[in-house]
Parts: sequence; structure tokens; C-alpha cells
Amino acid sequence: MFKLSAKLRDILGKKVNNLRANGELPAVVYGSKDASKNITLNTIEFKKVLKEAGESSIISLEIDGKKVDTLIHEVQFGPVSDEPVHVDLYVVSQDKEIEVDVPLVFEGIAPAIKELGGSLIKVLHELPISALPKNLPHDIKVDVSGLNTLDSQILVGDLKLPAGVKATIDADEVVASIIEAEEEVVEEVAPVDLSAIEVEKKGKKEEEEGAPAAE
Repeated sequence: MFKLSAKLRDILGKKVNNLRANGELPAVVYGSKDASKNITLNTIEFKKVLKEAGESSIISLEIDGKKVDTLIHEVQFGPVSDEPVHVDLYVVSQDKEIEVDVPLVFEGIAPAIKELGGSLIKVLHELPISALPKNLPHDIKVDVSGLNTLDSQILVGDLKLPAGVKATIDADEVVASIIEAEEEVVEEVAPVDLSAIEVEKKGKKEEEEGAPAAE
């Protein structure tokens, strides 16, 4: 399980910029029976956990010696720096199912691409699922090696989900499909008639030479 340490904060408003300057990341934790709490995280530690855990893995958050299980619910990034500037963490109960979107990881080589020249279209990049916190997968693998023809598809119902995990969208939703690669159309350009251009230039020159001088 991923871990983060947090400190309670009473600094709000524009003053939180001072926290960010000192390597602290303002955050809010909520979702339990207790009221939401304003906290700070270590920015470097949070970025590392975000990269490894994403938004679908349980994070054990320690606040003043007390530990709670949380999910990263939302991360706000600076428009210029693209660095995290605020985080919402959601407290989960181990005995209650939660719904999250889990990333799909495509694996294998599709014969329809290698042998028939088709193209793989990834319709879904995340799968909405429901599961107990302890059963939440970090990602879900999608094996494309069974795509043999130019009309092959992988449906949600074809995915092998871990035990205790169920998709919350229809089983006949398309995850990925093979389509026939379109041939690039090259437009034929008519050859340039150099003689016509030469004649046109000559006629224009004669016209200019024969024109009366402007007063």
C-alpha cells in the first residue's frame, strides 16, 4: 500500500502560496464521518505517489499519528508550471464498495495489424469499475493478441477482471477494435505549362511598354 504523511494546517486563502514556496502542498481530506480537514503534504513525496498510485490505488494517509485509507480524488495543476497546487483526498471504508476509473494497459501484438496491415483503435482508455478498496487494481490489462481480422473487437465483457472487481458499464461496450488502414490519397497535380506563362509575361510587357505615360 502507498503511504503519505500529512500535517494539519490553519493557513488558508492566498497565504497558501507561502506553503508551496516551502515545498508543501495544500490539500483537503474528506469523506469520513469526521468533518473535512485542511492539511499539507510534502510536494515531492506526493508527486512520487501520484505517479505510482494514480487515482485508483489506496493510499494510507497519516495525520498526527492517525491513519486513514484514502484515494486521490482530484489534483489541481498550475496553468503555467503544470505542478500540483492543490489535492482532494477521499477517505474510504474497507467494507464499502467504491467506484473508480482504472487505466487500461494494452498488451500483445494483434495479428490483424502485423499481417493484414490494420490499425488498432483504442475506444476506452479507462474502465469504470466497482470494488472493495482492498480489491482495487492499479490498472487492467487488455490483451490484443486475439485480434485476428479487420473487423475484430474487444468488448468490456471480454476483459479478464480481477476477483472482486466488476465493470459498471455495459458488457457490450467496445474497448478496442481493428479497422482497415486507409490508403493515403495522393492528388495528381497538373504539369505547369511554362510556355503559357512565358507568353503571358510577354503580352504583359508589351502592354506596359505601349501604355501612355501617366500625367
